[in-house]
Amino acid sequence: MSLFDDDFYSPKLPRRIGWRKRGSRRERSMFHGRSRRRWSTWQISVFSSVCSAIAAVLLYSWIADVRSPEPAPVPAAAMITAPPQHQPVIDPYDRIPLASEKVRPAVVSIVNKQKGMRSGLMADAGLGSGIIIQKDRGKALIVTNYHVIDEADELEVSLIDGTRKPAKVVGKDRISDIAVLEIDDQGIDTVAEIGDSAKLRMGETVIAIGNPLGLGESLSSGIISKTLQIVPISLNGDGVYDWEQEVIQIDAAINEGNSGGALIDLEGRVIGINAMKIADIGVEGIGFALPINSVMDIANSLIREGRVIRPYIGVYTIDLNNPYAPIEDDMRKSLKLPAGVKDGVIVLEAVGPSKKAGLKLNDVIVRLDDKEIGSTLELRKYLYGSKRVGEPIEVTYYRAGKMYTVTVALGDKPEE
Repeated sequence: MSLFDDDFYSPKLPRRIGWRKRGSRRERSMFHGRSRRRWSTWQISVFSSVCSAIAAVLLYSWIADVRSPEPAPVPAAAMITAPPQHQPVIDPYDRIPLASEKVRPAVVSIVNKQKGMRSGLMADAGLGSGIIIQKDRGKALIVTNYHVIDEADELEVSLIDGTRKPAKVVGKDRISDIAVLEIDDQGIDTVAEIGDSAKLRMGETVIAIGNPLGLGESLSSGIISKTLQIVPISLNGDGVYDWEQEVIQIDAAINEGNSGGALIDLEGRVIGINAMKIADIGVEGIGFALPINSVMDIANSLIREGRVIRPYIGVYTIDLNNPYAPIEDDMRKSLKLPAGVKDGVIVLEAVGPSKKAGLKLNDVIVRLDDKEIGSTLELRKYLYGSKRVGEPIEVTYYRAGKMYTVTVALGDKPEE
């Protein structure tokens, strides 16, 4: 391709090429017929103008390139990249509806039925929610909260289309507040996608789906206020905290009936199970969900074993120093503890492993292995978090003012 238009230049050779001598030099001259072809004045002018323009452009480009500083590199975090071609662009306002539509068929309502004390007839005693997590061999498995099914004589599950099915308990665990139910899988096409609660971020948008107040399927949205919150709870309802639950704190509305329902992210993945809220005057927007990673660990144990296997020492205790249930001065004096002993747990009854090891009523446990124990909560947390069934544990305690240490072989905690 030529630099100029064909009007100014042609690569074709003339018809005749001749040579002639001029002095001692040999010149090549071109003829077309007999007349010599010469450039006219206007052709020379145009050619010169074009050359001058090209030279000016090249010179300006070179000068500008030398003077312009090299642009600073753009941080990777600030770069905006186009989404992959195979992923459609989603309107931000559609993300909540799309996420909820994905998981809604896997969220069910659970009816807790109990016999009337006087009539003996079965009646609805409580409502909650659950999540279908698995389909296998004609059965669908549902995870929910323990307190949703507690004391039920019969359980019924209502699907999104209104179909009701009888449910059977696969396993339940009061400490973690998790239960797994089983129904036949006829008519069930959707199983919830499980997310990763370890990757949650504060401020992330979440959606709570359930059956609040028995009004039917409903959803609320909010943000994660705290990715990990420790909530003390009383397992037997006596007001004395004997366990600590790790939860996700959210500001999405969690009402009665939402318990056991799904907490999902904007991709429609379940990242928690709605569990509880703080209901008090002046308190608003503080709800809690159990992290799905912990939930699935418990649920898998319930599916395999029907229960959660935990180490068992076999002591029923009260705290030596508990502001909610203080012991009387006469009892404290009868223990004959050294003046420096302020914290520990008093044995009310020793059974199983601890009885075999020789522990008795009014022994005051102050240490397990090398861990100082000041309350029943600390005793339970150390056992469940650090020990296994069958392992030995050293128990240090006071009896009638004297310190003793005994080794106890931990057993398998029986179902309550």
